[in-house]
Parts: sequence; C-alpha cells; structure tokens
Amino acid sequence: MSLDSYLYDLSNLFLLPVQGGVVLLFIYAVFALGVFGTLYSQRRFSEKKINSIESLDDMKNIKGYSMLNLMAEKPQITREDLEIAAHNEVDYLRITTRIAPMLGLVATMIPMGPALKALANGNVQGISENLVIAFTAVIFALLAASITFWIASIRKQWLVNDIRFAEQWREENDHHFDPIVITNTSENEVEARVA
Repeated sequence: MSLDSYLYDLSNLFLLPVQGGVVLLFIYAVFALGVFGTLYSQRRFSEKKINSIESLDDMKNIKGYSMLNLMAEKPQITREDLEIAAHNEVDYLRITTRIAPMLGLVATMIPMGPALKALANGNVQGISENLVIAFTAVIFALLAASITFWIASIRKQWLVNDIRFAEQWREENDHHFDPIVITNTSENEVEARVA
C-alpha cells in the first residue's frame, strides 16, 4: 500500500468526528440564539431603568446589562477589565464563527474522495450518497457560523455601549468612590506604600 492509500483511509476516519463537531457547533448556535432572544427581551424590559440609575445598587437589579452588573459588583473595576470581560462574553461565539466553516469544508472534502472513486467506477448511487453527506455538512456549518456571527456582532455593539455608559456614569458619580486617604505618615512611609 502506498502513502496515498494510507492518507486516504486516514482521512475517511476523520469524517465522523468532523460531522459530530459540526452538529455540536450547530446545536451551540441554536442555544446561543435562544440566549440572545432572552437577553434581547431583558434589555427591552430594562431600557427605562437605565436612565434612572442613581446608585450601584440600582445597577445590580438591571437584567441583560452584564457590564453594568459587573461594575455594580466591583465598583473599582477598570475600563480594561470591563473590556476583557466583554471580550470573554462573546469569545465562544467568535470561535464558533471561525471554526464552523473550516469544519464544514473538511466535512465536504472528505466524502469527495469516495465520490470521485465511485465516479471512476461508474457507480452513480455512490456519487450521490457521498455528495449528500458533503453538502449537508457544509450547510449546517455555514448556518452555525452565520447565526453566531450575527449574534456576536450585535452583542459586541451592546457591550461597547454598556461600557461607554458605565464609564460616563462613573465620571458623573465619582463622589461615590472614596480615595484612599493617608494621614499621619511620614514621606518615607508614603513612598513605601506607593512602591
């Protein structure tokens, strides 16, 4: 047996795991769509509460605004930490958006080998069976990628707007954040604390 035959047989072994990956990514995309629908309804319901925030306790009770909830839990959180938290929220969506088309392409190419072999042997039924497998996999993969891309795009806009609102609110209400006051200390002690 030649190296080409080994590679051909080995590539056929990857078909089932790749198809399983495509199915899992599609299930995740449908789940993410449900979560997105829930977040959308929570944000619509909570829109009126946003303009009446007077304290951090008010922020804790607003559903669908995770960045505001995070700032309410950790008032001293920096903008960079909020951005990292926002990035982490859409990370799985971004990964799915990128991986699903790749797996779809792999799941399309693997059955092409047997389809071409069937063509060479004049087996029309073998061609059609393999092409059905190939195109079904790519359709589900592209649907998963499209759904997650759309959700990630909208969620990014929400998160950016939430961070901007949180920063503006913090600037307008900076009297709520007490600075550390050092009294009755010498200059050396202050320098040691700062260092």
